Amino acid sequence: MNSQIRYVKFDWITILLFALLVFFGWVNIYSASLSDISSAFVDFDQVYFKQLVWIALSVVLIAFILAIDSKFYERFASVIYIVAVVSLLGLFVFGKEISGATSWYAFGGMRLQPSEFAKAATALALAKYISDIQTNMRTFRNQLGAFLIIVIPAILIVPQPDPGSALVYSAFIFTMYREGMHFIYLLLGFFAAALFIGTLALGVAWVIAIVLAVAAILYFRNRKRKPNRFKYLFIVLSCVAFSFSVNYIFNNVFEQRHRDRFNIVLGKEIDAKGIGYNTNQSEIAIGSGGWLGKGWTQGTQTKGNFVPEQHTDYIFSTVGEEWGFLGSLVVVALFVALIIRLVVLAERQKSKFSRVYGYSVAAILFLHFFVNIGMVIGLLPTIGIPLPFFSYGGSSLWGFTILLFIFVRLDGSNYYYT
Repeated sequence: MNSQIRYVKFDWITILLFALLVFFGWVNIYSASLSDISSAFVDFDQVYFKQLVWIALSVVLIAFILAIDSKFYERFASVIYIVAVVSLLGLFVFGKEISGATSWYAFGGMRLQPSEFAKAATALALAKYISDIQTNMRTFRNQLGAFLIIVIPAILIVPQPDPGSALVYSAFIFTMYREGMHFIYLLLGFFAAALFIGTLALGVAWVIAIVLAVAAILYFRNRKRKPNRFKYLFIVLSCVAFSFSVNYIFNNVFEQRHRDRFNIVLGKEIDAKGIGYNTNQSEIAIGSGGWLGKGWTQGTQTKGNFVPEQHTDYIFSTVGEEWGFLGSLVVVALFVALIIRLVVLAERQKSKFSRVYGYSVAAILFLHFFVNIGMVIGLLPTIGIPLPFFSYGGSSLWGFTILLFIFVRLDGSNYYYT
């Protein structure tokens, strides 16, 4: 009887990009949290040392994830998802409130945020569901099942309240599009967002005028094909109705802090000392960095603590001030390279489960990266989601590490040597 020994080959490009991002993230956390008071490097009261401990524990976590058979993640995807949903439900009873949000479990001096781990669980459940169905994502029944998997954790996260983390679940729409869902869903999503922002910025009258003009141009350009007039009329009326509803949603559904943040980004309000303080100081810090930056630990905005909680959601402002445009470009390039690499790896997967999961990882990382940096440089409203592998936080680092290295393990199962 012949026995075979199987060796797994992991993608070291992905692992290297991860290591570089984590290392550069810690370097900036060190600078953003370093006080003027001299203290020993090994100090559990210092943010940078706490993050270093989380990084060290992440290495153990990675070894554990890679040691498990890849089939485990597919076989127990549903169980992992249920555990994640139960952990989100448990916050309503056992959660600890911090900064107005009940998003954490407290275990002595350690806190864990289950919403960070629920992303990987949802990605696994979605991959399991899509790989199990025999048809693609074009049928309404299949789409409904996938949407339910995505929406359930998002709905549980919103009332914590943590709308930023809930927004991340919209990233799965890109995964569903790759698996056959019609492009119209993506188009409608982008179009609705454009109408919403356009109505807030320009007003209902201007948006309606633009919609009518665009509809008229498209109709007359296609008149030789005899376009369906009722179809055009329905689309125009839907756009007009949505535009009229924007102000009601904005004034009655959004909280005041959300309205303020939108108004600041749209230029309707200037509140450099209030709700817009963080973004304003972040822009000053990044702008003062110039091309090459002021040097590591030399940022005046950073050392002066002008940006509150700079080591968390606004860590990129430290990069901009101390490392300048070139340093910021390197960070952006590392994130883009990692996301592209994940898409390339996802396309070469032999199993549908691995491919769907890989696209989910890439989509989640992209949304975090895009929204966080857009928020820090003032292009997007302050939402409050971390920059992957960069922002301080054990739950965030572990959540992204689990998300990424499950895929590294799944990808490794494509390469067996005997």
